[in-house]
Amino acid sequence: MIHVRDLKKTYGAFEAVKGVSLDVAPGQIHGFLGPNGAGKTTTIRMIAGLLKPTAGTVTIDGHDTRVAPEAAKAALGFIPDRPYLYEKLTAREFLAFHGGLFGMSDAEVDHRSDELLGLFELTRWGGELVESFSHGMKQRLVMCAAFLHRPRAVLVDEPMVGLDPRGALLIKDVFRAMAKKGVAILMSTHTLEVAQEMCDAISIILGGEIIARGTVAELQAQAGTADGQLTPVFLKLTGGRGFQEIDDAV
Repeated sequence: MIHVRDLKKTYGAFEAVKGVSLDVAPGQIHGFLGPNGAGKTTTIRMIAGLLKPTAGTVTIDGHDTRVAPEAAKAALGFIPDRPYLYEKLTAREFLAFHGGLFGMSDAEVDHRSDELLGLFELTRWGGELVESFSHGMKQRLVMCAAFLHRPRAVLVDEPMVGLDPRGALLIKDVFRAMAKKGVAILMSTHTLEVAQEMCDAISIILGGEIIARGTVAELQAQAGTADGQLTPVFLKLTGGRGFQEIDDAV
């Protein structure tokens, strides 16, 4: 469903992403982990079509983003880490605007808006201006928009940021339900517990390169750890980047 091959991004002499390859199958939740500056967001934005790769290919639901970018984007939902919303629109107006970008009819937008506002517990606020929403409500509205056109694949950059425990549990349940319907989900997150709990497979990026991939058990085998937790695996495989600096500064 999502196929990435030898994806590269350079800025002058700096290589931000160095030949990343990964696959996300239909119905799979694939975690994308790495320290800050490892190349996660750059890779996600190239897959989403927001950045032009220096080299490599991205295929979404059989559509090469270089050859058929509109078809690829039509099959994709994108939930960014810092979503932009038109705050002078109501929630329903925002969804209608989003649906129009994907060529959805008014009737289809209305039907899907009813479904998704209910699913994300936003029905009572459908007629309210987005500017009145809490951060967590805005996050859930962005997710409504991402799923509105029934995408076959979804990119998620830090989905749990700013959500309270109830909201986080709701999002986990929604993602699992979408995966059961065959949606491929590529999820970038810093929350290792979320990755361990939700992901069928995980890729770890460091310095712009994939350094490990597999299930949690397979990553444990690569790292030589055996306590069942992802955190020590991640720290060992990435060299504890970021944590050594804390130890030195304290």
